Amino acid sequence: MKANNVPVVSICIPTFNGEAYIEECLNSALSQTYNNIELIISDDASNDNTLEIINVLKGNTEIPIHIFHHAPNGIGANWNNCIKNSNGQYIKFLFQDDVLAPDCVEKHVNVMRSESNIAMVYAKRHFIHVENSESILEFKKVYGNLHENWSNLKINEGVIEGKAYLKDRNFLNAPKNKIGEPTSVLIDKACFDKVGYFNEELKQALDCEFWSRLMPFYKIGFVDEHLSSFRLHAAQASAVNKSEKINETEVLYKMYYDTLLPYLHKECRLKLQKRFHPIISRLVKLKARFS
Repeated sequence: MKANNVPVVSICIPTFNGEAYIEECLNSALSQTYNNIELIISDDASNDNTLEIINVLKGNTEIPIHIFHHAPNGIGANWNNCIKNSNGQYIKFLFQDDVLAPDCVEKHVNVMRSESNIAMVYAKRHFIHVENSESILEFKKVYGNLHENWSNLKINEGVIEGKAYLKDRNFLNAPKNKIGEPTSVLIDKACFDKVGYFNEELKQALDCEFWSRLMPFYKIGFVDEHLSSFRLHAAQASAVNKSEKINETEVLYKMYYDTLLPYLHKECRLKLQKRFHPIISRLVKLKARFS
């Protein structure tokens, strides 16, 4: 597998106080059938046993594990620090709570190398949770099969132009992220040079904002299998953001208005213009005022 024509995949694991699940997470990375990998750990000053657990595993494997100590500055900064310290052609994120199927990287890479100009490949994922609480059941209902939430776009195994996603009339509709969490995705590292890194000002929507930034320029691949498992629990970042009532929809829509408007379905364009176009938005407000 380590032949010269087989690219290195950097499995990037941003960490902070992840002792509860980090061993299971790392073991899933170290068990990949695709063995031309390295692990990049960017740790946001953990004060539990996260680094001790990582170092024990590091001493028991020949797979390179590189640990970088990062001054906390938000989750986006930690994600980006992983990327900037990686050596691979491809980036495979794996969050400290999550796990990869053994053939996850191999199947992602196969699709990534099947055509030219592919920026990312994503797949379905399972959920890991202790109990079926009301909130978890609701989450699974809304965020389960993300790829089925488009209007006319039918996502099947294979590769399509990223612009097709932007052109769908459901692009702005919930769920906003119809690709998935970074653990679900493999990214060609070269695309960061073209479109930039994850937006460090965002706390919740930074992944789907980045996916959309790739879509005007690249193809997107999909694997119709569950290749990772996303853990649901009260301490994860998305749950914390929800409890703190962080809603970045308006900020996200403004970014789309500024950068993606020409690519969008006419209904999506009008929706954004009513919000942000200096003349159209004023007319909408006047109409609402006098109606």
